Amino acid sequence: MNVIAVFDVGKTNKKLFLFDEWYRIVSEQSEHLPTAVDEDADECEDLVALTKWVRGSLAQLMTSRDYHVRAVNFSAYGASLVHIGADGKPVAPLYNYLKAYPEALKRRFYERYGGEITFSMLTASPVLGSLNSGMQLYRIKYEQPELFARIRYSLHLPQYLSYLLTGRAVSDITSIGCHTNLWNFPQHNYHEWVYREGLIEKLAPIVPSWTAMNAGGVLGGDMGGTMGEVLAGVGLHDSSAAMIPYLQSFQEPWVLISTGTWCITLNPFNDSPLTAAELAQDCLCYMSYRGRPVKASRLFAGYEHEQQVRRLANQFQRSPAAATAVRFDWEIVAALRGRGENGAAGLERFEQAYHWLLMDIMDQQVRSTKLVLQDTGVRRIFVDGGFGKNEVYMHLLAEAFPGMEVFAASIPQATALGAALVIHEEWNRGGAGDVIELKNYSPA
Repeated sequence: MNVIAVFDVGKTNKKLFLFDEWYRIVSEQSEHLPTAVDEDADECEDLVALTKWVRGSLAQLMTSRDYHVRAVNFSAYGASLVHIGADGKPVAPLYNYLKAYPEALKRRFYERYGGEITFSMLTASPVLGSLNSGMQLYRIKYEQPELFARIRYSLHLPQYLSYLLTGRAVSDITSIGCHTNLWNFPQHNYHEWVYREGLIEKLAPIVPSWTAMNAGGVLGGDMGGTMGEVLAGVGLHDSSAAMIPYLQSFQEPWVLISTGTWCITLNPFNDSPLTAAELAQDCLCYMSYRGRPVKASRLFAGYEHEQQVRRLANQFQRSPAAATAVRFDWEIVAALRGRGENGAAGLERFEQAYHWLLMDIMDQQVRSTKLVLQDTGVRRIFVDGGFGKNEVYMHLLAEAFPGMEVFAASIPQATALGAALVIHEEWNRGGAGDVIELKNYSPA
């Protein structure tokens, strides 16, 4: 069976999907890798473990009698740079995008380049410290100049994973365009500071997101040349990848809530410039694989959900996995609303407490999503990722937007599917077919 392999690399779970020529998932593997620490003892991605997983998974696939791997692509979380030296090997840890950023250095940067508000509006990047990945490289330049000198290329994580197969260092607009502080959106080019600080020398050439190259590079050489017949995509930022199946399937205006660690509402039909007010509420722009701005709002709801479920499980002496078995109950919701602001007090059952948690998350989600809807004619909301499988979340969302059609996108997973579809013409001679399965949660 001809297949495309897609490595979908999240901060928590790493997944490997195989899609057949009709983009049906024929194999799915999940891995939870240990973390490492950087020189400050801050937690970060273990690059050695990640590379070993990619290497081992591919080696196993190439010997399979069931699958013929025609192509490989990657989707991965953003705001993360792998710094490689002249020999192509990492010269620094993959710093965590939640790593605290020095206030003095941040203040000096924004004072030098026009102030926080003006700069953020040009780069569509709220002031986020290490989450602005360009600031990670700026920090290295001033705090670790010897390391900065050793860096040949700083690759965003999806492009580093591609580099492992191709040996070619490239940049992709979906990674550059995701709150990096690097891109001047009105000018459609790198911001002036990238040139003035010499960062441009550390950034690989930009290629189209649908580029496919021969594999058989760094890892391929270890596999007896068997990867030489395989095509490798350049990798995509996960939020931009998640939009691709929808962009290719639906023409009428829609928004996508891509849920994971972050819940990101993406509206590719809103191209209005970011305002100072929107920036203050954590709005930003992503970039589609075609290089068009996508207005987005972000909420750290997936992370908050995970932490609070652990707390509730401990409080009620249940397993955290019990949350996945909670069925939506309108009577619980009505009773909790009847309590008003004191709803969280005196809860007797795990199911009640879990509904209260989701109601609180939904209040935040509605505010976040409404920020990017404004007068764009949107009548459909799609939800991808973990919360799309959560019926409490989905019913509350449908209730909150009664004038909309609200759908959960089940399988295949949109992020991995987008990474597969973007190089469709390079490896697949057939048509993409009907790639999205939807469950309607809209009120009757």
